Amino acid sequence: MINDESIRKLRELNLAEIVDILHTQQNDVAFEIMPFDERMQYIIDYVYQLKQDARIKRLTRAARFRYPNADIHSVHYENRGIDRSLLMQLGSCAFLKRQHNVAFSGPTGAGKTWLACAIGKQACRNGYRTKYYRMPELLEEFLLQESRVGGRGKLVKKLKRYDLLIIDEWMSSALDDSQVSFIFEVIESRYQEGSTIFCTQFDEWLDRLGGGPQADAITDRIVHSTIFFESGGMIKSQ
Repeated sequence: MINDESIRKLRELNLAEIVDILHTQQNDVAFEIMPFDERMQYIIDYVYQLKQDARIKRLTRAARFRYPNADIHSVHYENRGIDRSLLMQLGSCAFLKRQHNVAFSGPTGAGKTWLACAIGKQACRNGYRTKYYRMPELLEEFLLQESRVGGRGKLVKKLKRYDLLIIDEWMSSALDDSQVSFIFEVIESRYQEGSTIFCTQFDEWLDRLGGGPQADAITDRIVHSTIFFESGGMIKSQ
């Protein structure tokens, strides 16, 4: 039986899960006849799974999804024209390994945000740092940080660190010059470094970005290696 001092050390090392499973083994006759290596393997698997589950919960909570209960396995495909095979490929998160982007386009109510959140949850399950933003909220945060010394740079660095950034209501309104400059810095910092999911109702991105050189650069970097969806399914993959 493990002594009190060993229990204290395990708790000090933040390994209380091992203490719990050791107590379980001590109170279960089935473990008494189990070889030491099998008991040890059971402990390792048990603690590993607990740690993994806790990490997934932290990542999911930090992502702040609009639809936290969205799940890729609960998609209704009937009469929606959604490519099941392609959506499951996105759910595998292979696009994240290649730093590819995804764009969902379609009218209000087409399910763009829900699908983006479902893929985002899959990313969390695979250990990827994920963050969901509505475009208006992102621009509000930019406005707040812009008034602080070095605030813009800190925000850009923060957004760069996410493996997956979801921007909902993308280009829902035209941007002014300072906002275009900020979006350019974000897209540039994440180019071939991370993946972004865009949810939008609009196709005329260049016009809403002002049509200048930075607008061209933004759309060029987004379009490169991006999978485009309409509400009825995929329309383009580069």
